[in-house]
Amino acid sequence: MTTIGWVRHGITDWNVAKKAQGQTDIPLNDTGRAQARALAERFRNETWDAVYASDLSRAKETAETIAKALGIPLYIDERLREKGCGKIEGTTEEDRIRMWGEDWREFELGIETEESMIARGTELVKEVCQRHPGQRVLLVSHGALISTLLPALVANMGERQHLHNTSVTLIRKLDEQWVCDLYNCRRHLDAVNL
Repeated sequence: MTTIGWVRHGITDWNVAKKAQGQTDIPLNDTGRAQARALAERFRNETWDAVYASDLSRAKETAETIAKALGIPLYIDERLREKGCGKIEGTTEEDRIRMWGEDWREFELGIETEESMIARGTELVKEVCQRHPGQRVLLVSHGALISTLLPALVANMGERQHLHNTSVTLIRKLDEQWVCDLYNCRRHLDAVNL
């Protein structure tokens, strides 16, 4: 069966500032580019057949770095985009509390639903499995999308720790069920002190 390696993009200035990025196209910063290079170096010792990425530049550049290093095809798919964050994009938690109060999550702010993210993500995973049977495929995406989709795919996934930038999570199908073999791994960053 197909093995999928979920990768969160490298870090951006908005990640550092704790701003909600959503689908705003914020590029990697220099640290994010270094993280992507370290990840590509890690993957040189592994076998991967293809990489798919969100069309947002922070994920796309991370994936391009990997694809170039490994000499594998890169496919861009907007279904891997981050959660649409509506009116909160570009804001910090403090900004949101100042604008809408402590219960800002109760307001209709145009934020994409979990159901919408799960639908588009599940559809993409199904297509990847059909196109790449028995292969190992990387999906470079975003923290909220990956965190929302994993429990929908993998039974007993539950709540896990916050996904780190360029972390790797491996899932594979076993008897028609997805299992998680590795979660939120960032050992490639330890070697280069990022």
